[in-house]
Amino acid sequence: MNRTKLASMICLAVFAVATIGADALAEGATIKGKVNWEGKAYKGKRNKTMNPQCVKFNGGKAARKDRIITNENGTLRNVLLYVKNPPAGKYDPPSTPVLLDQVGCMYVPRVIAVMKGQEILIRNSDDTAHNIHATPNKNKEFNKSQPKIGLEFKEKFKRAEMDLPIKCDVHPWMKAVCHVLDHPFFSMTGEDGSFEIKGLPPGKYTLVAKHEKYGEQEMEVSVATDETKEADFTYSRTTNKK
Repeated sequence: MNRTKLASMICLAVFAVATIGADALAEGATIKGKVNWEGKAYKGKRNKTMNPQCVKFNGGKAARKDRIITNENGTLRNVLLYVKNPPAGKYDPPSTPVLLDQVGCMYVPRVIAVMKGQEILIRNSDDTAHNIHATPNKNKEFNKSQPKIGLEFKEKFKRAEMDLPIKCDVHPWMKAVCHVLDHPFFSMTGEDGSFEIKGLPPGKYTLVAKHEKYGEQEMEVSVATDETKEADFTYSRTTNKK
């Protein structure tokens, strides 16, 4: 075998190792934990600007403002957890889209996180018209209408960008945030405040917790091969207010 052909085969092999699909991060170390909420549970105020039709969708009461949502188990929802210094490599986006729904004239969930190139499935579950208007700084803006219930479309962002705003021009209180990352080592907290980041090679990482109102916290986490490491964060009403 000549050197040129051998070198070509080696390059292809290295590229194959370095290209990791985000759907296949089953092996490697895991960082998991929860984001705690310290103090009294937070109940958002009713949205006084919500129109009568949307109030009706919410059982006759205006929906609560959703920038801060605490869970029944004393944790905080809609917190992004991500590795600030991810392992080097080329990562393919997941094949499964992330859902951004419109329910009761509110975005559900309010905060989503995707990899660049990953599809976002945007759905209208309300029996009224919405328009979805993304106003990024680094990505292409879009503004699309969904005039009736059940309509869906897909969008994707090609560049990494944090705090990408999405709004509805028909209902100005409707706001969402999309975080677009260039690697798969991230997780969002949901109804139990937990998170899990898989597939990390052994090493020392900076784990970041990011909340829309209460800002960022960092923690250094070291993991060994195939180890599962616990890492918890705590927020309160006095944490890094924005």
